[in-house]
Amino acid sequence: MNFPYGISDFKKIILNNYYYCDRTHLIPLIEQSGISILFLRPRRFGKSLILSMLENYYDVAKKDQFDDLFGHLQIGKNPTPLRNRFFILKFDFSCIGAFGKTADLQKNLMDYVNEQIRIFSEYYKDFIDKEIIINPTNAISTITSLLGAIRGHELSIYLLIDEYDNFANELMLNKKKSNDDEKDPYTLFVKKDGPFKTLFKTLKSGTNSDGFDKTFITGVSPVVMSDITSGYNIAKNRYLDVRFHNLCGFQSDEIKQCLAEIVAECNMPDEMAHKAFHLMKTYYNGYRFSKKSTEYLYNPTLSLYFLETLQETCEFPEDLMDENLAVDTQKITYISNLPIGQTVVTELSQKNAHIEITKLKARFGIDDLLMDHSKDRQFIASYLYYVGALTMADDTETGSTALIIPNLLMKSLYIDRIMEILLPDPGIRDQGKMAAKQLYTSGQIQPLCDFITDHYFKTLSNRDYTWANELTVKMAFLTLLYNDTLYIMDSETEINRRYTDLTMIIRPDKRRFKIFDILIEFKYVSLKEAKLTGADARKMDQTELDNLACIISSIDATSQQARQYADALNQKYPELRLKIFVAVALGFDRISWKTIDS
Repeated sequence: MNFPYGISDFKKIILNNYYYCDRTHLIPLIEQSGISILFLRPRRFGKSLILSMLENYYDVAKKDQFDDLFGHLQIGKNPTPLRNRFFILKFDFSCIGAFGKTADLQKNLMDYVNEQIRIFSEYYKDFIDKEIIINPTNAISTITSLLGAIRGHELSIYLLIDEYDNFANELMLNKKKSNDDEKDPYTLFVKKDGPFKTLFKTLKSGTNSDGFDKTFITGVSPVVMSDITSGYNIAKNRYLDVRFHNLCGFQSDEIKQCLAEIVAECNMPDEMAHKAFHLMKTYYNGYRFSKKSTEYLYNPTLSLYFLETLQETCEFPEDLMDENLAVDTQKITYISNLPIGQTVVTELSQKNAHIEITKLKARFGIDDLLMDHSKDRQFIASYLYYVGALTMADDTETGSTALIIPNLLMKSLYIDRIMEILLPDPGIRDQGKMAAKQLYTSGQIQPLCDFITDHYFKTLSNRDYTWANELTVKMAFLTLLYNDTLYIMDSETEINRRYTDLTMIIRPDKRRFKIFDILIEFKYVSLKEAKLTGADARKMDQTELDNLACIISSIDATSQQARQYADALNQKYPELRLKIFVAVALGFDRISWKTIDS
């Protein structure tokens, strides 16, 4: 199998026999769903490939290549009457440099539009008799000339716009809270009849049967579309439409088929296909873009990264995170810096956590992103949904929409951010990681407990955390122990319809190393319950702490539960080398712990 990692050129994929998940059966749906469509998905989710598929299907200049490109695909067996019936004009706004002064930005945009129309003119010179005049100082004039050149022609234009919000998003990142518009390139460029809004107004004015007959626009969020408002208010939003749910992303059956073929090629035991699927499902699956869909999708870029590595090396990837997606951490950092953002990010990282909203926000602009007063939970949840950091779960009993972290890989980005917040010093973080390593390499939990007491607890005691309880203690351990290079990290493993606090199951390809599987159950005892002050707790030696009645009862109760979980885990994973611990926090001052026999 030849996997097209990083390739979004449909023609190249098909003619070079790359692996392709056929989505051409959705072309009739796209035709029926409106003349102008806005389709949003997170970064690296296959949007550009969809546009490339449409480009090759509708391009009149590729009519003779139809059988080679589509004959073996679903649409090739039953094509629509509109196949190869358009001129194609394509803009990719991720190609525009978002740097320099306002005049420079405008020139970048206009030069890019002019160049794409020049390429269009050269490409279709055998089809269009009238000259398209390129105005080097005014791309709006060039568009007008383009529309004039095809007016009256039997064919019209299919306009494809990829990453419509990318260029503006780059400007947005540099926007500052200021009333001085000269310091605000985004507002100058996108709003207030700036060049970007003017461009879309011009494109809108050309949407007719003699001009831009159909338009398909992709992007990440509705922010920019909201800001240009009347500039382009004709696009139908199809990103929540269940019929479009599978347009991007891989399905479970497609992943299973690939894994089965690769495992056979590598002469690996058949069970490795199942283990690889479990690993991919845990870390890459979980995206649901419509509540009406019953299927959860896999991130295609991450999936291709895993499959290509497995095929080339016959081993699972060492690191499950593809660095091309690590930039998504910036989105979680942005949210965590908002007034209530840190609390939301921490809450979402907890066991079975979700955030409830009455409705996903379909419209919010740059002002919403920058004004603190607009940052309610609904805004935060909606923003995280669009960038792929949250996804849809089922409705709650009260009729709200529940959003959850889609998978463990995305959860790891939340965990990394929490650790950066609570332990901003990289040197201190490294000390914590070394203490965590002693737990899973030698079974010693005391160094990790000491580190959390000396560093995490000192930070927590100086903050007003309404969510302070055993979940907070668990988060402290999880941020330090998280390691997807060696483990399937799961802080909410379901055992007999109940959930463990923290499990670390050695990855099937890492069992050759001398490390332990880990199960930890946590309990939190408040200082009030212990009838102590923080100063009193800190003065106790470990023996005095362990002999407190409230600590003893908590350890006994939690130990029984831990043993039940351990028995179930050992039945599920007979190869485990399980170390079981109970950790009881006394306020945010001390930790008592016990090793449980498995």
